[in-house]
Amino acid sequence: MRFVLASASPARLAVLRAAGIDPSVIVSGVDEDAVAASLTDPTPAELVTALARAKAVAVAETAGIAGSDAVVVGCDSMLAIGGEVVGKPGTPEIARKRWAGMAGGTGELLTGHVVLRLENGAVTAEAAGSQTTTVHFATPTQDELDAYLATGEPLNVAGAFTLDGLGGWFVEGIEGDPSSVIGISLPLTRRLLGEVGVNVADLWRANG
Repeated sequence: MRFVLASASPARLAVLRAAGIDPSVIVSGVDEDAVAASLTDPTPAELVTALARAKAVAVAETAGIAGSDAVVVGCDSMLAIGGEVVGKPGTPEIARKRWAGMAGGTGELLTGHVVLRLENGAVTAEAAGSQTTTVHFATPTQDELDAYLATGEPLNVAGAFTLDGLGGWFVEGIEGDPSSVIGISLPLTRRLLGEVGVNVADLWRANG
């Protein structure tokens, strides 16, 4: 059975590989803004889960897994600061503004996952869930923040920080699942795989 990651995130891929699974990677190309706009007043958990599902469904419909027996995993992450949900900043200016609000405080990192089970290319089961982890941020000096923004790392990641990269220097601690903060919650993914009838240990053995 193929394990397909519907994400271009190198961090998610690294988490899975370190945990014994070497997935196929197929990027969905989903218009996230359009998906979000189609929802009526979603909660943060509903939003990240809907985006994860859109990505998984789009990949399940591609020619890349036609006729396959597979599981497709879609993921999406966002950070909530003071009740406001933020995604990838995209520009240094927005990332700087995010850090002005985050520094010395806490945020809620929300990750939504959807797992689709495919048999002969057809979806036969689906499981969805979300995970929330509290992140405690340090206060970077101006020089540190300037240098961090100049690397480009925070521009294309949820909340303008990473736990497993340069941003880890500015995270004081977390309450919850560290793998979720990196991008894919291993405990949640294991539970969702179980709901669609897949034992994660079988996936390890397949890659052994």
